Amino acid sequence: MTTPMRRQYLEIKRQYPECILFFRLGDFYETFDDDAKIVAQVCDVMLTSRPVGDNQRVPLAGVPYHSVEGYLARLVKAGYKVAVAEQVSEAGNGLVEREVRQVVTAGTITEPALLDENRNNYLLAVVFNSRGT
Repeated sequence: MTTPMRRQYLEIKRQYPECILFFRLGDFYETFDDDAKIVAQVCDVMLTSRPVGDNQRVPLAGVPYHSVEGYLARLVKAGYKVAVAEQVSEAGNGLVEREVRQVVTAGTITEPALLDENRNNYLLAVVFNSRGT
């Protein structure tokens, strides 16, 4: 049996399979499964585990929300895309609603703290019209 939070995480992850999912839990963004292993290695954070049901644990790595930009920068620099799921409802008696509010990639970074001021950051867009030109 899996927990409601785990089901919510898996549903959001299913929508963003190509991304590492930063899943907001209180004061932390947590990552699970293979994402946690990547985050632990690239960001040099502790890899631990979390119970998700009857005698079942999954890999977990988390980062504090107030310092998330540095971790995002490391992951993007290493070639990863990151989907950031925020809590969009107040904590109460039920499951907190979460939605991806941002997908951070090398081509979508706009936060100055994530950009290397000593490097150029190029972005190319190509659009073809109906005539193929």
